[in-house]
Amino acid sequence: MRLMATRNVRAACLLAIVAAFTPWSSARSDEPVVPSTDELQINEQPGHVPTPDEEQLDPKFQRQLVFFRTNEAPGTIIIHTDERFLYLIQGNDRALRYGIGVGRQGFQWGGLLKISRKQEWPDWRPPPEMIVRQPYLPRFMAGGPGNPLGARAMYLGGTVYRIHGTNQPETIGSAVSSGCFRLVNPDVIDLFDRVPVGTKVIVHQTPAVS
Repeated sequence: MRLMATRNVRAACLLAIVAAFTPWSSARSDEPVVPSTDELQINEQPGHVPTPDEEQLDPKFQRQLVFFRTNEAPGTIIIHTDERFLYLIQGNDRALRYGIGVGRQGFQWGGLLKISRKQEWPDWRPPPEMIVRQPYLPRFMAGGPGNPLGARAMYLGGTVYRIHGTNQPETIGSAVSSGCFRLVNPDVIDLFDRVPVGTKVIVHQTPAVS
């Protein structure tokens, strides 16, 4: 009887911890996924072209110069997945801050990479796992205003991840992607023009619940 009570208490504690840390932590197969208010269940919308009004973000996600203390050199990109912000270090404790969309649960990651390639109006090839979830998607889509990768893409190392634009401005500030970082097109064009190939990119992710 005492063993059963102990197990019940442990189970209740585990559920409380999972609820407290969602959506910042990566999902584990043996844990329940708790719905999040900022994890949007939005499918890709190839062909949709956002209007300038749609690309006007909430003020807190608009591009702006902010105080940011770091030892990293000017020109470094630092991404805080949990904050939904990308910072381009300017020096003198300042950074340009951009609102971003990030990976949903199970697709968030952290690490150190470099921009290995840059592309204007990139083509889009949905990965097989995305095709499984959304079988109606095209297998290839040429770059253009209605392309889900948006106006620019910066490829991270030899991975499948990118910093790119989006034709879905409403997803900025939310966890919705398959691990890439998305910005509205005016912001990704601004960032693209400021950073060269070889730029250091540091991705911070809140640790998963163990």
